[in-house]
Amino acid sequence: MAVPAVSVSPYWELTFDADGDVDGPERDRLLTEVSRRGVRELLVFAHGWNNERSGATRLYSSFFAPVPSLAPGARLGYVGVIWPSMMFADEPIPHFPPSAAAGLLPPAPRLDKDSRHALLEVFPGRATVVEQLTRLLEQHPDDGASLEEFGRLVRLLVEVRPQGPQAVFAADTLAQGTPESEPGMLTGDTAGVCRSFARALEQVESADGRSAEGFSFTPKGMWDGARELLRQATYYAMKRRAGTVGERGLGQVIGQLAQAAPDVRVHLVGHSFGGRLVSFALRGLPQGVRTVKSVTLLQGAFSHYAFASRLPDDPHTSGVLDGQQNRVDGPLVCCYSHFDSALGTFYPLASRMADDDRSLTGDFAADFDIGRLLGARWGAMGHDGVQAVDGTRSLALADALNGGLPASGCVNVDACAVVCHGGPPSGAHSDIVHPELARVVLAAGRVS
Repeated sequence: MAVPAVSVSPYWELTFDADGDVDGPERDRLLTEVSRRGVRELLVFAHGWNNERSGATRLYSSFFAPVPSLAPGARLGYVGVIWPSMMFADEPIPHFPPSAAAGLLPPAPRLDKDSRHALLEVFPGRATVVEQLTRLLEQHPDDGASLEEFGRLVRLLVEVRPQGPQAVFAADTLAQGTPESEPGMLTGDTAGVCRSFARALEQVESADGRSAEGFSFTPKGMWDGARELLRQATYYAMKRRAGTVGERGLGQVIGQLAQAAPDVRVHLVGHSFGGRLVSFALRGLPQGVRTVKSVTLLQGAFSHYAFASRLPDDPHTSGVLDGQQNRVDGPLVCCYSHFDSALGTFYPLASRMADDDRSLTGDFAADFDIGRLLGARWGAMGHDGVQAVDGTRSLALADALNGGLPASGCVNVDACAVVCHGGPPSGAHSDIVHPELARVVLAAGRVS
């Protein structure tokens, strides 16, 4: 496949399937050409929510565009990671033109054509399930049995083969070495789950509309919550897939690159689930490889305790990436923003309930409070940064850009000064194309 036109050069792409297997010719082209092109600093970016290769390429082209002028003397190269992920068509991306269907989206809780197509692309072989889910959302029958059937179909859509490579990559924490169980949204009572999601949608839209002129608030029902359950279950599958691609795919390619071009310094960048992907790549590095000189996470969609040796409220539980930050020969920088509604509200709600002894039904649905979730065990990296890792530094974006980044360890950077635009349901989650964030990547890698 020809390398697409982007704003920077030299540029390569690495395409992985859902199980982490890389496109061989693309990998070989990178390994062969990177030294010949005189590259010393290689920036490797993994996208998060995305529906097609062209969207990922557009993101990489836009984000990388200011880099050559920010580091004019550096011998730079660029890699765009392509992996099977998706987003729903009702999620606007700041600074990017809306899709052709954005203005034609059906009223909630139906499933639009573009989102159906994306589901079929990322879950091949599940066409019948997708059509059944679409039909239920269109009809939204007023009976509990139909809602339970919807929940069953959602679980069927996102399930993986028990012995397949993806099965062991969903967890963010380990309890005495055992991965956490599946999130409550996939195991609890569907009606209670949908009720909780419907209430979360109301709170997010209400908060977003307080300052919006002409804002018209629409109360949310159970089938609005059901559509949100489908969205969040899909993103749970993408989270699991990101870990697989990172450890089994990208980590191995970086190891091969270290052999083929030992002088090349690698800088990993990941947005959303791409942050999880590049973090799991650290776990997939061959022993002794120190070629990764920095990691920058942009609105990382995984647990803020992923790198912790123990959780504050449970000394027997650790993060699934405990100690992996030490595989970086430089800092691991986490950029976060409280304007990210996807991670501030829906991520912790979808991942787990507020209290371990409560399910997503009953009192939880009635007493749902976003504020209680934000500091909970299941908070997200991109909402409040790395948590419970000794020595972690915290900086404002301006301080990070003025020479404040340390040379190693975990660093939280509050990026809300620029990561602040975007409407419901995701807020500022995709608002990452800013020269200030490109400068953070270069500062983290000591690229001058």
